[in-house]
Amino acid sequence: MHHLLRTYLLATLLLVAADIQAQVGAHRSDFSIGATVGWNMNRKNFVPTIKQTYLQSPIIGFAARYICEKYFSCIAGLQAEVNYNNMGWKEVIEDGSNNTYSHDLHYIQVPILMQMGWGREVRGFKFVFMAGPQFGFLIGEKAHYGGDTWNTSKRPQNVVYQYEHNPDRWFDYGIAAGLGVELSTGIGHFILEGRYYFGLGDAYDNSKKGYFSRSANQTIQAKLTYLIDIAKTKNCVRK
Repeated sequence: MHHLLRTYLLATLLLVAADIQAQVGAHRSDFSIGATVGWNMNRKNFVPTIKQTYLQSPIIGFAARYICEKYFSCIAGLQAEVNYNNMGWKEVIEDGSNNTYSHDLHYIQVPILMQMGWGREVRGFKFVFMAGPQFGFLIGEKAHYGGDTWNTSKRPQNVVYQYEHNPDRWFDYGIAAGLGVELSTGIGHFILEGRYYFGLGDAYDNSKKGYFSRSANQTIQAKLTYLIDIAKTKNCVRK
């Protein structure tokens, strides 16, 4: 999967290069900033397996977008965000112990996404697709234990390592991709989007000395982003 991350990074660099050289398409130099809010559903892809349900939490952050080109009907640019998010997990414990367990992992996340849109640039709707690398920085964590008596003796496959050990790595990385619709109005741009994040980095040590060979994120998000224009290209025809 690491080659996929390199592919998206290369695509991002090529998009910036296309803007600088302005060799094809109709040049744009539109810059917008704003805020993003939404809802996050996360789970960890553990190996050995731990049965889970999605841990749900809100998302809040800031966004900036640079539109660099319109090529035929495609409006291309970059969108970067800085988000606060909970990327932990919530276990489904069915061993008769009446225990519950979840682990909050609070991250500052930075997705850098290539954005392509088809539709109206002004006062109307357009369909948007976004994809690119995402990086995360762990800033805090907390484990939540529930049940009258904590008893791990009957856990499936005796997977109990996570109860006594916090994640080893503070840095997370992976690939994010989303589909949505954007409404452009006289007061700004509203983007409603569904996004999926596939983690490539593991939270726990995945070396031969580590317990888990895989402990990466799988995330589904619903997001609403509001952007206001700071700078717009002059002397260009928009539809």
